[in-house]
Amino acid sequence: MYFPTDIQSIKERISKIDPVGYGITRNYLDGKVTYLSPYISRGVISTKQLAEYVMQLNYQPHQLLRLVQELAWRDYFQRVWLSLGDDIFDDIRMNRGAIRTHKIPKAILEATTGIDAVDEGIKKMLQTGYMHNHLRMYVASITCNIGKSDWRIPSQWMYYHLLDGDLASNTLSWQWVAGTFSSKKYYCNQENINQYCGTKQKGTFLDKPYLDLPLLDVPRALEDIENPTLSTELPQKENPVLDPNLPVLLYHPYHLDPEWKKEYSANRILVLEPSHFREHPVSKTVLQFIIELGKNIEGLQVFAGEVGEIPGLRDCKSIYTREHPSFHHFPGIQEQREWMVPELTGRFNSFFDFWKKAEKALFPKAPKAATPPTLFSAAPALSLQKR
Repeated sequence: MYFPTDIQSIKERISKIDPVGYGITRNYLDGKVTYLSPYISRGVISTKQLAEYVMQLNYQPHQLLRLVQELAWRDYFQRVWLSLGDDIFDDIRMNRGAIRTHKIPKAILEATTGIDAVDEGIKKMLQTGYMHNHLRMYVASITCNIGKSDWRIPSQWMYYHLLDGDLASNTLSWQWVAGTFSSKKYYCNQENINQYCGTKQKGTFLDKPYLDLPLLDVPRALEDIENPTLSTELPQKENPVLDPNLPVLLYHPYHLDPEWKKEYSANRILVLEPSHFREHPVSKTVLQFIIELGKNIEGLQVFAGEVGEIPGLRDCKSIYTREHPSFHHFPGIQEQREWMVPELTGRFNSFFDFWKKAEKALFPKAPKAATPPTLFSAAPALSLQKR
């Protein structure tokens, strides 16, 4: 799967959204997912823009419900982060199961679990920066609940490789699978994998009834563990040239909207802070994707340094950025992002508490959705991460 970075190609991908096909097939590897999650994660397009786009198409509300609900997962995860702060990077609930290690099974890192669909999915992620949403759940379940690894480092490893890496969606989805952000752990067996991945594999360590899975000893294939090296090599730091008579617009890796204040003359700077990438590293492929997306913003200068190190920044007329939990420390006016339902703030007991209110605002007369969506929609938007 190829993810172009030019705006015209992104718009063409949006125009090909099939809400009905998506709602029916999104959990299948060959389903009609949107492949828009990287652009949502990086703030090129917003959940609100996509919801408004599909809702003006010639579809009935019930035909759009699943796709819009997946978009709502994205906003919900971000709201949880805003509410809990960086506590989301620790267990939200007590882990009820035995943890063998904080490292990762080597078989996950090397794509040698013996589960064909999972191994193929990991290889493709390492090559392309993309993994289908359902496969992410399988990988997390095998790692945490079968391999008995703590979720933290494995979630960082997956985030490191994903073009659509979203810290809230990725972190909270791993916690959901591991049972620290849900009432129970998520398990998958070989029959389920075969159904959604189109395989016919038998005889694996997952080829068992669901009730047997929590009782399994760690399979031989998952015994060997490793701590992956995750680091980001940023471009050379070059100071931007600022016109003090113009406002400064600060962009970051989750705010790359080419339409933001497009009509204004301004100093435009993409800030890549070393401190952020030390805490949340990304691969060379992901970093290059971020920089290429930035090229859609006319006159954008890239600064690989801490925001406080930009010479002359506070001498400029004014400073603007867009809110994000990782960049609360940016100076100036922090504008609200484009939420689907901006009035839904604060803490929610669950996604469905959030969705009940969001659905009322978005679809005043719409029927209820049949079943909960799968996680890791990191975007949940359009199934975010999966697309």
